[in-house]
Amino acid sequence: MRISLFTALATTLCYTVTPSLAAPSAALPALVYPDSRQPLHILSLAERTLPTITAQKWATVSTQGLQLEGPAFDREGNLLLVEVLGGKIFKLGPDRSSKVLVEQNRRGSAGIAIHKDGRLFVAGLGNYRDTGNLTTYHPNGRCDRQIIPPERGLLPDDIVFDSKGGLYFTDFRGGSTDPEGGVYYIPPESDKVIPVLTKMALPNGIALSPDGKVLWVTEFATGLLHRIDLEGPGRVAPFGAVVAYHFSGPSPDSMRADQDGNLYVAQYGQGRVLVFNPNGVPIGQILIPGREDGHFLRSTSMALKPGTREIYLVANDGEQGGGAVVFRAEGFSKALPLFSHQAP
Repeated sequence: MRISLFTALATTLCYTVTPSLAAPSAALPALVYPDSRQPLHILSLAERTLPTITAQKWATVSTQGLQLEGPAFDREGNLLLVEVLGGKIFKLGPDRSSKVLVEQNRRGSAGIAIHKDGRLFVAGLGNYRDTGNLTTYHPNGRCDRQIIPPERGLLPDDIVFDSKGGLYFTDFRGGSTDPEGGVYYIPPESDKVIPVLTKMALPNGIALSPDGKVLWVTEFATGLLHRIDLEGPGRVAPFGAVVAYHFSGPSPDSMRADQDGNLYVAQYGQGRVLVFNPNGVPIGQILIPGREDGHFLRSTSMALKPGTREIYLVANDGEQGGGAVVFRAEGFSKALPLFSHQAP
């Protein structure tokens, strides 16, 4: 009897766990891209409601997708730009006429800061490995000298003068798992290179607040915006280095500050500029036309025209045919007074 009950129970359990064949069902729910394409232009939810404008096309520098960077205005109102991979420096006049100021070279020009005596201080990435440099040029484009030679092992990328002529620059080395880059300071009329921040992952953009007491740095490989309180030139205040913002997607590039202390950060790979208040809180954005169709996503940098609210953004269209272009819009406030425009 006990065996019969056990056999019946086992048979019942076997029938209980045997799956039955499911009836045919409708197609599985599936995610699809809007308009049948990958939406690279989509903004994060947190940034979608920010005050937003779209810039206007101002000038085409090249029909090729050159990697333009480092725009800066000289005293005559000319806009200077560098081409990273070829090392050229372009000069665009107020009438949008263009000429090559420095011919193609291997110095890998990446950023420009103009001295009040007219000299161009140009950060160079070289071959991105071991030929980085910081080179000065005369206003006519003639090479002057190298302040940082390749032998130093640094990769100067973006640069900014303080009000006394001291120079901060980013060292574009490392990666998200190998943070060997940093920020350095060169005192006025000196070749001495002083470490300010270390162990950074491809530090890129750099800017100063209007009073020179806050240094801003973007970290390309980790998507971070650093806010650094300074207690003096090249010296970080105690507990002064903090992360003010963590970006979504690729990747914070160059930046500029206006006279109210707002910060404009180019988003490489997103075709836009994100704007922050002096506390590092997003307050607006400038979109580049065409980004909604995947064009001009390589937005690298911008310059604020002295005495105005005009902001000139540079971007290229890669291999998609749009070339390398300067776009224009207006920011929240006028441009920060620059060292380049002080009386010599």
